[in-house]
Amino acid sequence: MYVARRDDLRINSYRIDPSDGNLTEIGSISIPTDPCHMAMDRTGKFLLPAHYMGARAMVHWVGADGSLEADPVEDFQTAIGSHCFQTDRSNQFAFVPHIDNRGGANAIYQFKFDEVTGKLSTNSPALVPQDKSVGPRHFCIHPTMDVFYFSNEQGSSISAYYFDKTSGRLSLKKTVNNLPDGWTRFNKCSQIRIIPNGRFLYAPNRGNDTIAEYEVDPETGFLAPLGHTPTQEFSRVFDIDPAGKFLLSAGLYDGKVGVF
Repeated sequence: MYVARRDDLRINSYRIDPSDGNLTEIGSISIPTDPCHMAMDRTGKFLLPAHYMGARAMVHWVGADGSLEADPVEDFQTAIGSHCFQTDRSNQFAFVPHIDNRGGANAIYQFKFDEVTGKLSTNSPALVPQDKSVGPRHFCIHPTMDVFYFSNEQGSSISAYYFDKTSGRLSLKKTVNNLPDGWTRFNKCSQIRIIPNGRFLYAPNRGNDTIAEYEVDPETGFLAPLGHTPTQEFSRVFDIDPAGKFLLSAGLYDGKVGVF
């Protein structure tokens, strides 16, 4: 398990005891900037952090004992607002959305990913541009269809993109409003999750303090709104259990975790 420490610019590595889940620290590396999101590549050989104010995407090699190599194998300069870094199911392509805030790029960076070396190379085109004040923040991938879903922080919306698995490029299919009808006050989206069987998708609203619920069309991947459920105050991080039965939501301001 890997933990980003934004306060003192480090990433800690831990070994998990399979008998009881206890953690043993096995390493800690210093990093130059603030990692706001991390994911593993599909082989488990590389850790992929996105650095918000550091304006970059980095790749770290996972050693044989699970600790991280001190020097990254890739340190790719992007732009302020780098918020999420993941590979596609084939592990050949990677994407880094950037929000539209504090000078952020308001774009999705498209890369080719070498799963042997961990190196990135820009795809063509290098960016998926956005309309003004959209701010793509996080994304999830449909488990069977070639469709990616991005939560838009500034736009308070969800965008579905078709993924060309040959070229590794995204093309916008449709964007839907993530807010209840009539809401005009402050709001911004955070994370996004799809359940393991791909039938339903969820995205929180920070400000409106709800989680928007969608049914996924099994043929097109388009989203049909189902409604909104009140959640914790300023729900920033949430997840779905592996069985797809429970959603866990953490409130930034009220210090509560809700289980739905």
